[in-house]
Amino acid sequence: MPKTKLDEINRNIYDIKNKDEYDFKIKKGLTKEIIQEISKQKNDPEWMRMFRLKALEVYEKLDVPTWGPDISELNMDEIATYVKPKTKLNNSWNDVPDDIKNTFDKLGIPEAEKKSLAGVGAQYDSEVVYHSMKKELLEQGVVYTDMETAVREYPDLVKAHFMKCVPVYDHKFVALHGAVWSGGSFVYVPKGVKVEIPLQSYFRLNSPESGQFEHTLIIVDEGASLHFIEGCSAPKYNKVNLHAGCVELYVKDNAYLRYSTIENWSKNMLNLNTKKAIVGKNAKMEWVTGSFGSKISMLYPMSILNGEGAKTEYTGISFAGKGQNLDNGFKVVHNAINTSSIVNAKSISKNGGKCTYRSLVRINEIAKNSKSSVSCESLMLDDISVSDTIPTNDIRTDEVEFSHEAKIGKISDKTIFYLMSRGLSEEDAKAMIVRGFAYPISKELPVEYAVEMNNLINLELEGAIG
Repeated sequence: MPKTKLDEINRNIYDIKNKDEYDFKIKKGLTKEIIQEISKQKNDPEWMRMFRLKALEVYEKLDVPTWGPDISELNMDEIATYVKPKTKLNNSWNDVPDDIKNTFDKLGIPEAEKKSLAGVGAQYDSEVVYHSMKKELLEQGVVYTDMETAVREYPDLVKAHFMKCVPVYDHKFVALHGAVWSGGSFVYVPKGVKVEIPLQSYFRLNSPESGQFEHTLIIVDEGASLHFIEGCSAPKYNKVNLHAGCVELYVKDNAYLRYSTIENWSKNMLNLNTKKAIVGKNAKMEWVTGSFGSKISMLYPMSILNGEGAKTEYTGISFAGKGQNLDNGFKVVHNAINTSSIVNAKSISKNGGKCTYRSLVRINEIAKNSKSSVSCESLMLDDISVSDTIPTNDIRTDEVEFSHEAKIGKISDKTIFYLMSRGLSEEDAKAMIVRGFAYPISKELPVEYAVEMNNLINLELEGAIG
């Protein structure tokens, strides 16, 4: 039997492990004293210290969500919420410590920066270790920095937007994030400025039995535009790690933002991330998402269309293998007339993996003449995998156009037979079908990231077909 190309990808690149060395690691658990110590380590201003303590109070009052996957294995007494690596924030890649630098080198981060990016931030455990931006953007007034720097240097902008789009009472893990957040990116694009080349942040969790809680805050002012790319990965450990980051996006009137994410967390990660965007008049928000890692994922990006003529599009794919339960989807709220949303979600499950598409489309009474189209497709590679679709459509006015389409199925034996009759092996035929299924998502990414996504698909398929 001819060997397929699937075996040529080396999975070890994503499971690189450095020795668990750090400058400071908070003791495990979650108490007022721990929050005070994190705030001290971060040199927070007083308003942020008080914010953290208030968020902790909210966390303690809220219950763990019970409507999604079972996350009872998460024990916050066994999670360290802050790990400071042995380095400061660097503006030169050469100044990053060799062990950390080599990890990002192998993941292709500096190479991507050289080829296609206007700016890069790299976070390792709880701290941003590297940040850079092209001179031309600085001259245009674009701000791209780590969140801690933003809290100190742009306090008015941060105070006006920080956890206003995603308030701490949204759910228990948002409140947790508000208490222990660390690292992340801050972007401000001034009025009318078009950022032609993407910015990127990459988040790498190395320390076992720890959590990563980065906060991303992006403000695209009136008439401006930006493409922001987020990458995430972590090596595999035998015990649970936690990711509970937060992304807040503000797309002002007549502005444009595309937010692309490739998530490749390890199979021991609980990914409880929260992402929201507030979209202004005649503005457009686009989400492009690929979810490949994590043992459990509960992630539902959300667009709130507050301005007349606001638009949003979501294009996403998830791939669940053995032992994975990926509960992903999208939420959109239409709060103004002539708004529109397009949702295109796909999932692939194999070896007993479970994918769930969970969504909300709410068109409020005020949002007359709005349009929404939802399409979700699921592909199962065997008889033991699971795929569910749980849509919630809340339409509160008759003056709308709305459609919802869902397809769940297996790979067609007839299609496989046809491709084999044209000279392909069974393995190559199945792999071609899967790649074709994922193509609408990969084509929306810049070339370098489409290649990474295709490699991740190859890794997931390895040994699972044929």
